[in-house]
Amino acid sequence: MVRKYPDVFPDELSGLPSHREIDFAIELEPGTAPISRAPYRMAPAELKELKLHEATVFSKIDLRSGYHQLRIRDSDIPKTAFRSRYGHYEFIVMSFGLTNASAVFINLMKRVFKDFLDTFFIVFIDDILIYSKTEAEHEEHLHRVLKTLRANKLYVKFSKCEFWLKKVTFLGHMVFSEGVSVDPAKIEAVTSWPRPSTVSEIRSFLGLAGYYRRFVEDFSRIASPLTQLTRKGTPFVWSPTCESSFQELKQKLVSAPVLTVPDGSGSFVIYSDTSKKGLGCVLMQQGTVVVYAFRQLKSH
Repeated sequence: MVRKYPDVFPDELSGLPSHREIDFAIELEPGTAPISRAPYRMAPAELKELKLHEATVFSKIDLRSGYHQLRIRDSDIPKTAFRSRYGHYEFIVMSFGLTNASAVFINLMKRVFKDFLDTFFIVFIDDILIYSKTEAEHEEHLHRVLKTLRANKLYVKFSKCEFWLKKVTFLGHMVFSEGVSVDPAKIEAVTSWPRPSTVSEIRSFLGLAGYYRRFVEDFSRIASPLTQLTRKGTPFVWSPTCESSFQELKQKLVSAPVLTVPDGSGSFVIYSDTSKKGLGCVLMQQGTVVVYAFRQLKSH
């Protein structure tokens, strides 16, 4: 398969990318500080929309220096200028770290692959996942994706691609025919996390653990003691309650269930619970968990 598309898998990018329907632009408007940010949905929202029911074969494709495959609009090149002791430089291709770079790149990818979205294809920035019900179907899907990459002069890094898999890690999750689970490498990162000693360290831990909140029943309730420590004006006191919260979140992620892919042909059941501190529910189908949800309530 790959041998049929050698031009899609170059060892390095050569020359400038071609002008596309979208070039990166820096819109500066008087009185705007900072530059207006274009919204784009984050990875968890993308993953929730995977229509993986009955998918058994997966491939993952990673673009080579994806941002550098998009030019900056000629009139905006001077706005990227920076100086060093070696001289004055300007970017002519989109660089990492520019405001709205992610949103612009996602816009490009979704325009290029619009006919494949929600059928057998999902993309988040420069990460592509292709999923199919059968191997024959997967071969067809791969051909269509590689042809589209070739037609749009988008290039792939072969060493970061994985093909014809039964399980694949994508956006920090393990994706397979039975559903979606937490990437084991991320579980290890959470469980080996040292006890936080500052508010910043608590926020970092909650940021990583919170990425997987839909796998954890009552996540917000369990995390509440840690969340309260991050509030402005709250003195940092690591209490036994905080330690219990910290350890319970770790344990919950270790034992997190596989979230099943919803089957439109079956019925769903929602179990809900309330307390003075929050609202919680779980969506289930045929006795398996689809997703957990929980929300804290403010005290008045």
